[in-house]
Amino acid sequence: MQSFLLPLEQRQYYMRGKSKLVLAARKKGFRSVIEHKIARQIELEGNTVRYETIKIEWVDYAVRTYTPDFILDNGIIIEVKGRWVAHDRKKHLEIRKQHPHLDIRIVFENQNNKLYKNSKTSYALWCVRKDIVYSNRVIPQSWLKESGQPLPPTRTKVIGQLIK
Repeated sequence: MQSFLLPLEQRQYYMRGKSKLVLAARKKGFRSVIEHKIARQIELEGNTVRYETIKIEWVDYAVRTYTPDFILDNGIIIEVKGRWVAHDRKKHLEIRKQHPHLDIRIVFENQNNKLYKNSKTSYALWCVRKDIVYSNRVIPQSWLKESGQPLPPTRTKVIGQLIK
């Protein structure tokens, strides 16, 4: 049974051995410590914390939905990543292709992590090659101060027929 389906008293049993930071992040509704830190940073800057508030439809072999982590007040969409596995990289490329009007940026827990074991390519280098805006560990002040687009709707649909 998955621990988030249990009452709080029983959940503690499943979370034994987790650090206090992990427990604090989960208690506030975040999936990771870095998401909790980013939310605190947004809050300290005087912005509204919008965590997983919108869904973006995209087409792979079927219509799927992607829920980004944060939306800044200026409309910039922030995705926070600890591990960035192949299917996530593919998903982000497809979403960028299908929704070029959305400004999606990535904050890595460690931009120097390699894509896979024995890889020479880091997360940062891959983003540079694919022209994806990224940051390491925190949201840069320039992103927070940047004037942007209005906030996206709570559900962004795929436009047109993309499946051939």
